[in-house]
Amino acid sequence: MLDVKRLQVLLAIVEEGSVTAAATALGYTPSAVSQQLLRLEREAGQPLLDRHARGMTPTDAGLVLARHARKVVRQLAAAESDLADIAGVRRGSVTLGTFPTVGSSFLPLAVRRYRELYPAIQLTIHSGREDHLVRMLEEGAVALSLLWDYDWQRVDNRDLELTELFTDPTVLLVGATHRLARRRTVRMADLADEPWIIRAGGHPVVEVLERSAVAAGFTPGIAFHANDYQEAQAMVSVGLGIALAPRTATVNQHPDVRVISLGDTAPARRVLVAHRPGRVRAAAELALHDVLVETAASYS
Repeated sequence: MLDVKRLQVLLAIVEEGSVTAAATALGYTPSAVSQQLLRLEREAGQPLLDRHARGMTPTDAGLVLARHARKVVRQLAAAESDLADIAGVRRGSVTLGTFPTVGSSFLPLAVRRYRELYPAIQLTIHSGREDHLVRMLEEGAVALSLLWDYDWQRVDNRDLELTELFTDPTVLLVGATHRLARRRTVRMADLADEPWIIRAGGHPVVEVLERSAVAAGFTPGIAFHANDYQEAQAMVSVGLGIALAPRTATVNQHPDVRVISLGDTAPARRVLVAHRPGRVRAAAELALHDVLVETAASYS
C-alpha cells in the first residue's frame, strides 16, 4: 500500500523541480525527502524520478503517480477543511433555552453578536418556564439554557453545570403621576400603605414581594392579579397600584410607568447559563456560551 505522506513528497518534488526545493516547501530536510522518495520507489516497484546533473524529472510511472497524488492531497485538504468548518464554528447548529423576560431583553443582544461572528451556524431558541427548560436540558433537547434563581431557592441540580451571567435587580414600577414617580431610589419601608399589583399563579415575584415586605415590617395589600408583566404595567399606569418586577422585565416599558431602584431592600436574582457536564460539547455550543458570557459582562 502506498504511503500518503510519501505521495506528498513525490508531488512536491515534481512540482518544485528538485529535492531541495521540495524539502523547503514541506519543511523537511533534503535528506529526509530523499529517504521518503526511495521508500516510495520501493513500494511502487520501479523508479519514479530520473536523476541527472540538472535535477530530477519524473518517469512515466512518476507522472502517473504524481497525478493521483495530486488528487489524493486535494481530497485530504478538502476533508481537513470540512473538519475545520465544524471545529472552527463555520458550520453546524446549536439549540438554546430561555425564559421570556431575558428573551426580550438580554438575549437579543447576545443573538445579534453570535450571528455577526458565526453567520453560518443555525441557532434555534426555545422559550419556556424554568422547570420545562431544566427538563429540556436533561433530555438533551437543548444544549444550553438560560435559567434564574434567588438566594432562598438556588438551582440545585447535580446534572447541570452553571455559569452566572449577571445579577438582575428587582425594581419598583409606579405610574407617571404617582407621588414617588420622580424618585430615583425608594426603600421598601416607604411602600407600606401602597396597593400592590402582583403576578397571578404563584409567580416567583410574589415571593419576592412577600419577603421584602416582611423585612420592611408590613403586609402588602393586593389590588390586582396580573397574568403577565405587560398587564401589570398597564394597571400600574392607570394608578390601580404599584408593582415589583425584575429589571429585565421592564425593557418594553409602558410610557406612563416609571421604573425606580429599590437598592438592597428587595432581593435580586441571578441569571445563569446551564449545560449538562460530562459530554462532548460542539464548537458551536462552546462559542455560544462564550458570547453569552461576553455579552453579560457589558450588560447593565
